[in-house]
Amino acid sequence: MSAISDANEFQNNVSHNSSLSKSSTHNRILVLCIDRDDDIGSKGGIETPIVGRDHCINAGIRLAIEDPEDADTNAIFAAIKSYEQLISKGYESEVALVSGKFNRGIEGDEKISFEIQSILTQYKADAAVLVSDGEDDQTVIPIIQSMIPIISIQRIIIKHSRSVEYSYAVLGRYIKMLVYDPRYSKFFLGVPGALLVASGLATVFGLTREAIALSLTILGGAFIIRAFDIDKSLASLGRPTPTVFIRIFSVFAGTLIILASIANGLSSIPAESITPNMGLVDIIKDRVIVGSFVHGTITLLWIGIATILVGALLSNWFKGSVTAMSDILRLVVLALLYFPILQFTSVLTERTSPFTLISSLLIGLAVTLVAATFLFQYFRNRKGGEVLKH
Repeated sequence: MSAISDANEFQNNVSHNSSLSKSSTHNRILVLCIDRDDDIGSKGGIETPIVGRDHCINAGIRLAIEDPEDADTNAIFAAIKSYEQLISKGYESEVALVSGKFNRGIEGDEKISFEIQSILTQYKADAAVLVSDGEDDQTVIPIIQSMIPIISIQRIIIKHSRSVEYSYAVLGRYIKMLVYDPRYSKFFLGVPGALLVASGLATVFGLTREAIALSLTILGGAFIIRAFDIDKSLASLGRPTPTVFIRIFSVFAGTLIILASIANGLSSIPAESITPNMGLVDIIKDRVIVGSFVHGTITLLWIGIATILVGALLSNWFKGSVTAMSDILRLVVLALLYFPILQFTSVLTERTSPFTLISSLLIGLAVTLVAATFLFQYFRNRKGGEVLKH
């Protein structure tokens, strides 16, 4: 297993290749290896601090036996190598290994601080060389610098490049979030799991075509549930409040009215306009069919949508949420679009002039701007001079 070491970072801008010269002001140098997540303890069963070349070699061998792929093993032997290089150059030096806690955190950093203090009590070093296996261990640099100056930092990375190591770390973090975070796991695991179970059972019973249809249905249903926050609405049923009941009633009532509008639109299409040989494209291209359907649908459809929006408005209004301003604007826009759409159906079925449609849209835009300005001023005054974000 190979390890690639970054160039040493000296605070006095001395590179690793030129190393430390004998004319340096530091004579007693402590080579310090950091194991912040305590792999040496949890895997190797060895307590820290560990001081001395032979003791560090034994600890590295023990950890390598327990986990040959652990990067801390390479960091330990890299620290021993740095120690031997300093000794060969005539420096008085010592090598030591300290560790934190498995879950890192404050307790782990406090343990590292205590162990370094213990080492410095026995070995009066005037400088330190820090050796670690990645960026995580180097978060304790301020702790070490508060006790002893760091003149060199050496990173030991097992992978071929630092970017690969970081990529794996980020990827692992997101995978863990998708698996254990219930906000994401129910869709990224639950939906694929349901698809696999449905497909497997259908294959066993020889229903391959039905399996495809069922899988598409499950996937489409999951998309609809997530898109319209239906799962959150259902979850709120466990803690019913007046605003929740208002939302539930308005959504169900609005949905029923919308379905009725579709049925009314279909019944408004003249029977003579549809022939048995017409395809879907032919129906969509027929001005009379489309215009009649829209004309028969528009009124009930707008009432259904308005019912849902009014429920949301009342719910937010009772909660004192500033989102009520957006709900009012939605209702205003919905009302202003009603007449242009009616005129659009007249353009399709009766071939009237489209200029009346354009004028209605411009008037609606102007009214929308006025209403938005008025509501903004109203809510800003109501909140004491500033609009609160929901």
